[in-house]
Amino acid sequence: MTSGAYVQCAFYVVRKSTRVARSERKILESDITMMWNNIAGVLCCVLLFFATTGTAIRCYQCSSDMDSKDEDLCGAYTYFDKERNVPIECNSEESHMPGTFCVKYTEQSPRGFIWDGRWRQVIRRCASVASTGVTGVCNWGVRENGVYWQECYCSEDACNAASGPVSFVTLLLVTCGAVITLTYFK
Repeated sequence: MTSGAYVQCAFYVVRKSTRVARSERKILESDITMMWNNIAGVLCCVLLFFATTGTAIRCYQCSSDMDSKDEDLCGAYTYFDKERNVPIECNSEESHMPGTFCVKYTEQSPRGFIWDGRWRQVIRRCASVASTGVTGVCNWGVRENGVYWQECYCSEDACNAASGPVSFVTLLLVTCGAVITLTYFK
């Protein structure tokens, strides 16, 4: 083989390897483009999954002192009826108070049993300020005049519908236990 043939053969090999490299580069570029498109698609799905709709929280809104004489719509003495009450969007015109979470506030007099004249008041509404924060648990106490109180803050739609009588039995037992403990261990 002559030197010209070697040059021509070497040129052919270089030219062919350049074509292969270009085609491999195009395949590599298309793979990278497809990979980024897949990543972008997954990111869009994740963002849509975690995106909020922009609607305000919905809370039950009632007060037992606003109930007529023969009705207990707010659940002061009977179980709260979710069928008769509709949660209200907290930032709507229907809401008595705008807010970002719900509250259920209950007060109960210390005298006797309900059928002996003890009164109970329940308020369910939207709220925007809580001294303890929105922890999902209830805070309670007894005022100097003996009135029991309980406030429950929550941050999910219609979460202030929990019925009161069961929680007040617990409240009464805990209060009695605290009084006995404080009296006994003085």
